Amino acid sequence: MTTPLVARLAAPEPSWSRTADVVVVGSGVAGLGAARLLARAGRRVVVVSKSVLTAGSTTWAQGGVATAVGIGDSPDQHLRDTLVAGAGLCDEDAVRVLVEEGPAAVSALLADGAQFDRGADGQLEFGREGGHSRARIVHAGGDATGREIQRTLEETVRHADRVEVIEHAFALDIQHDASGAVAGLTIGLVDQAGRCTSVGALRTGAVVLATGGSGQVYASTTNPDVSTGDGVGLALRAGACVTDLEFVQFHPTVLWLGPGARGRQLLVTEAVRGEGATLVDATGASVMDGVHPLRDLAPRDVVALAMARRMAEAPGGVGDHLFLDARGIGADDLLRRFPTVIAGCRAAGIDPVHDLIPVAPAAHFACGGVRADMSGRTSVPGLYAVGEVACTGVHGANRLASNSLVEGLVGATRLAAELADQVRAPGAAEPSVARAGAVDPAWRLDLSVAMSRDLGVRRTPDGMAEAARLLEKVPTDAAPDRASWEATSLHTVAAAVVAAASIRTESRGCHSREDVPVARDEWRRHIVSTMASDGELRQEIGA
Repeated sequence: MTTPLVARLAAPEPSWSRTADVVVVGSGVAGLGAARLLARAGRRVVVVSKSVLTAGSTTWAQGGVATAVGIGDSPDQHLRDTLVAGAGLCDEDAVRVLVEEGPAAVSALLADGAQFDRGADGQLEFGREGGHSRARIVHAGGDATGREIQRTLEETVRHADRVEVIEHAFALDIQHDASGAVAGLTIGLVDQAGRCTSVGALRTGAVVLATGGSGQVYASTTNPDVSTGDGVGLALRAGACVTDLEFVQFHPTVLWLGPGARGRQLLVTEAVRGEGATLVDATGASVMDGVHPLRDLAPRDVVALAMARRMAEAPGGVGDHLFLDARGIGADDLLRRFPTVIAGCRAAGIDPVHDLIPVAPAAHFACGGVRADMSGRTSVPGLYAVGEVACTGVHGANRLASNSLVEGLVGATRLAAELADQVRAPGAAEPSVARAGAVDPAWRLDLSVAMSRDLGVRRTPDGMAEAARLLEKVPTDAAPDRASWEATSLHTVAAAVVAAASIRTESRGCHSREDVPVARDEWRRHIVSTMASDGELRQEIGA
């Protein structure tokens, strides 16, 4: 972008302060998972949530947790499936950590009281999802796995002596000491209307970003309203590296509610296809026949692109959605295994027992994020990132289904081990000279519509250029409140996605360009984005 981005969020000066060993920003599987373990290690932890603890994406997760503990399965098989789905950009060492340490992390969650579904023999049930060579997805409540994980972690954290929870608090900006390391975090407390009531400074030498994704940058998404990319925006303003932002995964089967539907849409979990449901078009023809050997259980990028191309042909006169046929599963099995999906569909006037389910791809998961290792360390000393906000190399160019929750659990475990023995005392915070501002939230709808149109499943140079022009017009002099801070996050993330996607001249994973429809060996590399103190967004092509 030629127009600088906001380099510091406009906000009143802090009027109060507090000190903690570790500040965790975010309250999903990664954030609460880390907080509970840090507290057990004797650390004083403050958890910051811009809404209530249950508002994040973890609560909405349906499918389950991928873990290779079933008979005949192995971490090596899980690793191979992950590498294939990641389309050549996974960090194999990071993936090996995930698949080898995932089972223990899941066991620890069960020990904390999580109730996962079990068969008549008392053993864990395993479902199958796209890209997996076998059934290895453990789940809870049929299709309510995230809700059970959130319940377990929240109960644990609420009863922890060394954890303080601050809800309705927006993470504004990192404070740095003279060496550039983290010295604290400023947060804005907001009321129910989103107005800022006060700003505080949390003094700490360790800030953990666990803020989830940025699906709300698109007009249609599976993500809740709070998923506005705040962690990536904060990290960029703090001088951290972010990477692979062009790889936005679109979930293939999201309930289609009409061309005007906006915001969070109902996910129809991939596990439905794992039980035998198939994708068809308006003429009844299969969408995935002849596209991939795994057909309807191909990796998500393959299915979403095949759907987008079929919709462009408008078979039977229908060009904006397709259908999922789950009628062959049977009423009893559907109701037992997928109560959330059935209830959501029926609320929209669709009964999957008898009806085809109208579906279309929607923004689902950010494969890229704040560049971090598997213990959460970023390029800024004292700043950590875990869960969806982080880019550890596990997902590559396309995430394997149900690898997100297990990544959050493993990342939280390793982060806690990293910070259990030693946390750096914060130095004196230096005054910031970065350009302050806030984006007018009135532009949020235009921005999200443009991103869905121009940076969706199929991308063109003209479309990406049009999105870039729109982003340059967005005013950044709005009054400081939650709405303008979220709009600023979305604007920053959108600009970084557009810039990276424009640079990557190939199609790989969930980045598909119509002008270059193939992967190119020279692009088995990562695009790293940073922000200068004047708001200039910069990209480098890394290893």
